Amino acid sequence: MKSFPQAARSSWLRGFVPRNTAAHARLVCFPHAGGTAGAFRELAELLAPGIEVLAIQYPGRQDRFADPFIADFEELADLLAELLTPGLGRPPTAFLGHSMGATVAYEVARRLRPRYPSPLTALFVSARKAPDRITPMGLEFDDEEIRLVVDRLGGTGSELLRHPDLWELSAPVLRNDFLMSERYHFTPGPPVACPLTVLAGDADEAFTEQDAAHWSRHTLGSFAVHTFEGGHFYFEQNPEPLAQVLAQALRQGTDQGSKP
Repeated sequence: MKSFPQAARSSWLRGFVPRNTAAHARLVCFPHAGGTAGAFRELAELLAPGIEVLAIQYPGRQDRFADPFIADFEELADLLAELLTPGLGRPPTAFLGHSMGATVAYEVARRLRPRYPSPLTALFVSARKAPDRITPMGLEFDDEEIRLVVDRLGGTGSELLRHPDLWELSAPVLRNDFLMSERYHFTPGPPVACPLTVLAGDADEAFTEQDAAHWSRHTLGSFAVHTFEGGHFYFEQNPEPLAQVLAQALRQGTDQGSKP
C-alpha cells in the first residue's frame, strides 16, 4: 500500500477542536450524501477532550470545491482505506458514518488490514440500511428528484435548498452523491470483526427498527441498536444523546482493549 503525502491527508481530514495528545480514543466520521465534515462539529465539541474527532471532507464541496468528485463507491472506499490505515491504533480508532456515510464507513472498514483482530474498536452506522438491503431507487436525480429526496429526509438541508444560491452550489454535490449511492452494489464477503452499533431516529421513515436488525449479520463482534428522538437527521438539533452513547461505547471499547 502506497503512503499518502501529508498534504493529501490534510485535505481529507478535518478536526474541530485543538488536538489533545492525551485523548483515549479517536472517532473518524463519514458524512451523508451532500454533506460536509462540518456536520460533526458540535459532536466533536461535546466529545472533547477525551475523544479526538476527525471528519472526512469529500471532494467537490466547500474548501474542496475545486477537487473533482469521486463518483464510484469502490474507488472512494479504496482511497479512504489507504488514507486511514497508517493512523489506526494511535489512539484506538472507531468509525461513525451517517446515512450514505454509514455505507462508506462499512466499506472502508472491510478493507482494513489486518481483518482480525480488527484495527477498529467499533463501527457506528447511523440511519442507513444494511449494505445487502440497499436497492436502487431507479432515479437519475434530475433537479426535481433531488428536491423530493432531500425534502423527504428533512433536516436543515431541506430548508437551505429553498434558497436559490445555496441550491446552485449544492445540487451538483447532491447529484453526484445520490448517483454514487444509487449505483452501489454490495459484494458478499467476510463481516467486520469489531463491535457494530446501529444508530437511528425513532421518526425516520427511511430507516426503521426492522432495517436496523439486518446489520447484525455484518459483524463478528457484539451488536447493539440505539434509537433517539427525531427523524433522519436526529442529532442535528440535539447531539448530546448521541454523544453520550458514543462516549460510553468508546470508553468501554478502550477499557476492554487495554486488558491483558
